Order: sequence, then C-alpha cells, then structure tokens
Amino acid sequence: MAAQFQLTDESVVVIIGSGAGGGTLGTELALKGIRTVILEAGGRHEIEDFVNDEWASFAQLAWKDMRTTSGDWRVAKDFANLPAWIVKAVGGSTTHWAGASLRFQEHEFKTRSVYGDVKGANLLDWPISLKDLEPYYERAEDRMGVTRTNGIPGLPGNNNYKVLEAGAKKLGYREVHTGRMAINSQERDGRPGCQQTGFCFQGCKFGAKWSTLYAEIPKGEDTGNLEVRPNSQVLRIEHDPSGKVTGVVYADKDGNLQRQKARMVAVAGNAIESPRLLLNSASAKFPDGLANSSGQVGRNYMRHMTGSVYAVFEKPVRMWRGTTMAGVVQDEAKHEPSRGFVGGYEFETLSLGIPFMAAFLDPGAWGREFTTALDAYENMAGMWIVGEDMPQESNRITLHPSLKDEFGMPVPNVHFSDHPNDVAMRNHAYKQGMAIYHAVDATRTFPTTPYPSTHNLGTNRMSENPRDGVVNKWGQTHDIPNLFISDGSQFTTGGAENPTLTIVALAIRQAEYIEQQMNQRTF
Repeated sequence: MAAQFQLTDESVVVIIGSGAGGGTLGTELALKGIRTVILEAGGRHEIEDFVNDEWASFAQLAWKDMRTTSGDWRVAKDFANLPAWIVKAVGGSTTHWAGASLRFQEHEFKTRSVYGDVKGANLLDWPISLKDLEPYYERAEDRMGVTRTNGIPGLPGNNNYKVLEAGAKKLGYREVHTGRMAINSQERDGRPGCQQTGFCFQGCKFGAKWSTLYAEIPKGEDTGNLEVRPNSQVLRIEHDPSGKVTGVVYADKDGNLQRQKARMVAVAGNAIESPRLLLNSASAKFPDGLANSSGQVGRNYMRHMTGSVYAVFEKPVRMWRGTTMAGVVQDEAKHEPSRGFVGGYEFETLSLGIPFMAAFLDPGAWGREFTTALDAYENMAGMWIVGEDMPQESNRITLHPSLKDEFGMPVPNVHFSDHPNDVAMRNHAYKQGMAIYHAVDATRTFPTTPYPSTHNLGTNRMSENPRDGVVNKWGQTHDIPNLFISDGSQFTTGGAENPTLTIVALAIRQAEYIEQQMNQRTF
C-alpha cells in the first residue's frame, strides 16, 4: 500500500518530478527501503484516462504554464509560450515520449577532448565515461524492456519505416533498424505487447510503452516506502544556516502552501523547471540561487539539433499507422568533421496527425504549398532529425523580470539561438533526408523547421571542477551535499541520441550512491 508521510518527517527523501529521472529514482530508493516522497506538479492520469486524440491529449497532459522565449530560433516566433513540449502529470514526459532508447557513444562523453575548441561552444567532457555507465545502461534496458537487447525481439516495421529503410539502403546506409525501443514487442513485466495503434505521444492505452507512471511508481508504492503527491507544485527549496537543504515549500491541489521537511532533495523537473526552481530558491546565503556558485545554473541549455523531412509519394503510405517512432538510421551519428560540423545526427520515423501537422507545418499559413501538402497526407512519409547541438553559455533559462505564475513566482524565460555547427548539421541532414525519399521516387519532399522539443538538456550540468558546472558525477550539487539533480539538466553535452535511456541509467546509478551516502550518514 502506498505510504503517507507527515509534513514534519525530516527523515524522508523528497524528489521533485516523477518522470524518467524522478520516477525511476523514487522507485529505486523505495525498493532499497528508503522512505521517499515524490512531489509532482501535475495530476495523475492512469492508462484508462489517456485519449487517442491529439488536441484532447495535449490539453490533458501538456505543461501549459506561462513561459517566455527569446533568441533567434523559430520557436520564439511561432510558439513563444511553448518552447518545450513536455508533460505536467505523474510519469512526466515518459507518458508522452516515443520510446527510442539509444546509448550514448564513447566519444560523446568526451566532446571537449575529441572535438577540440569549437568557437562559441562551451564544450566540456563529462566526469564519467561510457564504461562507467555501461552496467547501468544494461540494467536500464532490462528494466525498460528495450527491444533488440536482452533477447527481446524488435518491433515490426510499419509503412513509414519501410519507406525510410528502402531509401536509406539505396543510399548505402547500413545501420537501419526498428529498435531500440522501450515498447514491448511481446508481453513482458505484466504488460502487453504493442498493439500498433499509433498514438504513442498521447499516452499508451495498453501500457506496452515503458513509463514511470505504471511500470515503475506502482512497484515503489507497493513497498510502503513511496508516496506520490500529484498536483503539488514546488515553489522553493529551503535550507538551514549552514546551507544544508531542510525541505521544500509547495502549493497543494487547493493552492495552499505546504512545507515538507526532508533529509535530502532531488530535483527532477526537466531542464527548464529545475534551474528555475534553483534560481527561485535564492536566499541571503545563496543570493544567486541554490547550487549556483559557478554561475552555471540555467546555462548551456540544449534541446538537440532537430528538424523534419516529409515526402509525398504516388501511392498511400498511411504513416500514422503503427508505432510513431518505428525505426532509425544511425549511420550519420558518427563524429566525422569532413562533413563540415562536429558530432552527428540520426533519422527517426515520425508521424503527426493532421491537427498537429497543420499546426507545425507552417503556422499561420494558408496557401497552395500548405494546402497541397495536407491534400497529400495519406501519401506522406515523415522523418525526424535529431542530433547533437552545441552547449552555449548564452543559451539559458532565466527568471522573467516581471511576469509571475499563479503562485507569485517568476516564470522562466528560455533563450536559445542555434550555433553555426547546429545549422551546418541541420542543412546536411535536410539534404540527406530528402535524398533518402527521392531514392524511392518521392514526388515531393519538404524539410520543416524545428518544433518545440521534448529533449531539454544541460542547464545544471555535470562537471569535474565545481567552477564549470552545477553537479558532480553522481548528480550531487557541488555546493550542497544533500541536494541532487536527477533529470536531463545534468547532461554535460547532449549526444545525438534520445536522452531517456541515459536519464534512467543515471537515476539507477544515483540511487546506489544516495543509499551509500545515507548509510555513511554524510547527510
């Protein structure tokens, strides 16, 4: 039975956020016998509550709180208050994600050493290596049921994938497959295999896709050591005169302020809300915000180099049928500077329904090019481009000087401008993506500019030296030993791969460290 802890209980671990990082960490700690409270800003929607409808699902799950945007990215113009497409609900964006679960490559942990000095980029080597993370990647893949690992078969390829595969192989690409996905290809862990309904972004109605909502958190709750409090938005983290964290203040479902005491706090609110919370927790002792002696909190915001390519064919493709992200081409994920940029990128199948396609294709447009694209929807195939973007100190999350949320807290401003390396990589990817489709006789191809992204990374980054980042190799803040970061904001660099598997692996590893530190009574 799920636990219920007292607000005055100073022995509990408090985790802020219930997604890939927070939900995994909370469950791991509970399984280790550590009493844990997860505070989740959004509501709790179970599998039966999900709706297979794009706009209705967006209304149900999305984080729609006010944000502002600046920088030269198109998102600032077209989606000024929606710079990121993330979820405000128990399970976080693991309810909404597509399931792609790919390991970082060895060189992506050492980009400063491998790429050298890239002008305008704030590159830094991670304080950990692929070898350090490999055992935790293995545990994460087993736990999440990642296809093509641990003897789990791959998912079938839908038409969208078959078009991608045929074109990619004609171009000579070899690393083309329908994995690795944290979506059951067969019954596993008490959950069914994928039913190929095609609404992966709207919450899986069958539970085949891994999510902390139903694959992790209930296991933690069953121990009696985990309490999840939905509709609990944390406003600030508190500390004692020595600087040790003592608890958090949050607004409950009725808007009343509550104070939860804590032995330690882990922040896992995503790369926008996590630095916002640290900055909003400024005090006389920490006037620049918590864990910010380096001045790096909120800086080095990354959201991956992204874009899309769609193509129209003579015959129907019906790309919306089957898994949304049904396959990947990884050949371009290598580091090969002769292409005109450092780092690499991947192609992944993508399907948007007509409502989102209309919204994202060309916001505000209604002309021949736009309408003929929608006319050809049934004959369309689509791919998403995802690649490593460069961390830049100027790309950052700051507190808005005047706008406040409903609780009177400054809202975050998200500032982002592409680095020249991002632009060069995107242009190369557009060219190759269109070539893939032309190789299989597309009648028309059109690249589309980036949408609001679910991959938000890097604003509380790991560093060996405290002056270069916010947390150490365990996600423990350099400044405050009992304050941790447990989400994608701790990424030092972004890699070319979707980040969820790495977030989960880091959370499993972090749980071991926290248990060890608690046993040694270091906090």
